Amino acid sequence: MSGSVPLQLGFGLPVSGSWATPAIMRDIAQQAEQAGYASLWTFQRLLHPVEGEWGPTYHSVADPLVSLGYAAALTERIRLGVAIVNAPFYSPILLAKQLATLDLVSGGRLDAGLGLGWAHEEFAAAGVPYERRGARTEEFIHCLTAIWADNPVAFDGEFYHVPPSRVDPKPVQRPHPPILLGGGAAQALRRVGRLADGWITSSRQDLASVESDVATIRRAAREAGRDPDLLRVIVRGVIDLAEVTGDDNAGRRPLHGTAQQIRDDLDRLHDKGVSEVFFDLNFHPAVGSPAVNADESLRFARLVLETFRTK
Repeated sequence: MSGSVPLQLGFGLPVSGSWATPAIMRDIAQQAEQAGYASLWTFQRLLHPVEGEWGPTYHSVADPLVSLGYAAALTERIRLGVAIVNAPFYSPILLAKQLATLDLVSGGRLDAGLGLGWAHEEFAAAGVPYERRGARTEEFIHCLTAIWADNPVAFDGEFYHVPPSRVDPKPVQRPHPPILLGGGAAQALRRVGRLADGWITSSRQDLASVESDVATIRRAAREAGRDPDLLRVIVRGVIDLAEVTGDDNAGRRPLHGTAQQIRDDLDRLHDKGVSEVFFDLNFHPAVGSPAVNADESLRFARLVLETFRTK
């Protein structure tokens, strides 16, 4: 890979569909660590509405934080990331406690990805307003970091209030685990530059626009007096590995093709400022669905893990 810092490769933990079983989670987590992958990732989906279709990936999704806690007990080195949980669905004190505990039991391996949420049905079910979710999330981040700071803790904002308190245990990583943000709109990208330690792309991200999106983030960081070189850019790689593809590369989607084509895509993403790509087979239509055969999903996942192993 080009650049002074090598591109990191991660892998999506099985949390969606028929392959999201304890046995397969254990298999994938341990094989990914043994193969040298840098990280494991989960994501959140609270429900799937009866009316409307979001895609089979969202039909059955395990809780992302509980799944990472399980993976923490099965591994020793690999980092554990959530990409993402939607901050408005929580109170900061509750999520701070969960994430600090997860960082503790994993020995300081947590990457905390936060988002705003987009599904009106989930906001209704969580009992929180959809409006002003951007402002709410910004204050949430400030409250979260205040809770993780040294005792005594206190926070008094428009949306959240924490009376003067002791809040322990603190996270292992100090001052706190890396806070990563999702979102693709310009306002969301600028928020990353101003407030976060990095950006996580969505499964629908146009990878052709990553370079300009990274530029927006870096510009916002500089304007906020922050060092843009310290920010991470993490791509959720919706990968489709094929043995043979056509010779015409023009119409091929990034990360869809032969192993060599995908390696070339990874090089190009790195050149555009991406620091990490994690292969998320939960978003592969032949993997992350309750209707597919779990053994076949595991077979394909093992093939991908072995093909791109780093050691």
